[in-house]
Amino acid sequence: MTGSTGADVAAKATELLRLHRDPQLLRVVNVWDVISAKVVGDIEGTTALATASHSIAASRGYEDGENIPVDEMLGEVARIVAATDLPVTADLEGGYGNAAETVRRAIGAGVVGANIEDQLKPLAEAAAQVEAIMKAAEAEGVPDFVLNARTDVFLKVEERGAEATLEDAVQRGKAFLDAGAPVVFVPGVLSEEQITTLVEAFGPQRLTVIGLPGLPPQARLTELGVARISYGPLTQRVALTALAELTESVREGGGIPEGTRPLN
Repeated sequence: MTGSTGADVAAKATELLRLHRDPQLLRVVNVWDVISAKVVGDIEGTTALATASHSIAASRGYEDGENIPVDEMLGEVARIVAATDLPVTADLEGGYGNAAETVRRAIGAGVVGANIEDQLKPLAEAAAQVEAIMKAAEAEGVPDFVLNARTDVFLKVEERGAEATLEDAVQRGKAFLDAGAPVVFVPGVLSEEQITTLVEAFGPQRLTVIGLPGLPPQARLTELGVARISYGPLTQRVALTALAELTESVREGGGIPEGTRPLN
């Protein structure tokens, strides 16, 4: 990537990486289209945006799990990037068959970070994918691309047990960091003890988590050295809950709640 646009993208990637390295917890509220991106981006204190692949797919009628065509996903992500001056990191699931190429295309749209799932591939294969992504980003002139290398091990915790799952998360996360990923995403309901173990294994400001109910408070996550918290499809779920509750209110003779904010 060359020219002023490429320089702008590289600078935004450097800023997004700085936000992850800052001892203050990076809080990102996930968006799924232009209007949600504008609403979140306009809130004072918002420093970066993250897309939610599940939410983008759902808004277009697809089930989660790479059922949405990659062109549709990247097209929506590109519209979100164009609607904000903030750094944008995109949830790109497992990479849609070619993670490095998908990231390369996302960078072309101005994306400066990405979640890529390991989908529990063999560790050597998953680590090689991380390395290929980071090499592709460097070749595009974005060496500070913030790959949030995700491991799905805690999504299988009931099958494997908490101790074995935590050991696997540590092994995979360290391998991804060694392969060049700046941060590792371990989704799941993690206890303070598990988070402490992961931060000690990865180093401070290298772990990202999802804000599921039951997670330690943000202030404690900051103290523990977590880099980032995001909310995935939960943000869309909150918005749709409000819509459902409005519909129920209208059915009972009510209407628009007081305090509803205008859209710009």
